[in-house]
This record gives sequence, structure tokens and C-alpha cells, in this order.
Amino acid sequence: MQSMAQTDQVLKVDAAGRVWTPRARREEVLDELERSGMAVVKFAAFIGVKYPTLASWVQKRRREREAGAAAGQPAALRWVEAVVEAQGSGLRVELAGGARIEIVDEAQAKLAAVLLRALAAEGSRC
Repeated sequence: MQSMAQTDQVLKVDAAGRVWTPRARREEVLDELERSGMAVVKFAAFIGVKYPTLASWVQKRRREREAGAAAGQPAALRWVEAVVEAQGSGLRVELAGGARIEIVDEAQAKLAAVLLRALAAEGSRC
């Protein structure tokens, strides 16, 4: 990913010296953050943006998505990789942060669904 300082765009600077980043560019950065699986603080350092700035973008996007969900708009879809292995009799779900869930019966599947919905609602990078 390109550093924010290495874009080919002319970026506006306000009177306090803060760089104004266009919404489209912020969305690109946030999409890349979601794909990366990195913590926000590490990703901010990686792309050369101050952590509070990136954190505010993340929060704003989360509030917009929650407002859209409350208004009945469908949540953005995210693709996940699924690997089917012949061994075992259950389902193992591995999350981006390395956490694993082993599901072997219907009761566990219901609990896992509740957990995954809660994590998604929080925007967790688990």
C-alpha cells in the first residue's frame, strides 16, 4: 500500500497544517485496513498516518454503517476463505487475529453465531 505522503494527488492543508484527505482516499485506506488484519495503531504507522486520525476515520465509518443498518440498509458483505478438511467431525472457524472456534453440535453453532454477530457489530479485528 502507498504511504499517505506518496499519493499522486494534491492534498489540501488547513491553517493548522493538517492535511485534508478526500473521502474516496479515506475509504481506500479503511478498506485496506480491513483486508490487512493489522491493528489500527500498527496500520497507521505503516501508512504514515497519525493513529488518532486513522482511529477517527474508523469510528466515523462504524457510525455510518450502524446508522445505515438501523435505517434498514444491508451491511457491507465481506468474503472469507473457507477450507474444508476431511479430518474431524466438526467445524473450525479461524478468525483474522488467530482466534479459533470449534463447533461440533447445533447448540455450539448457535452460540458461535451470536459471538460472530457481536464481534461484527463491534467491528472487532479478532
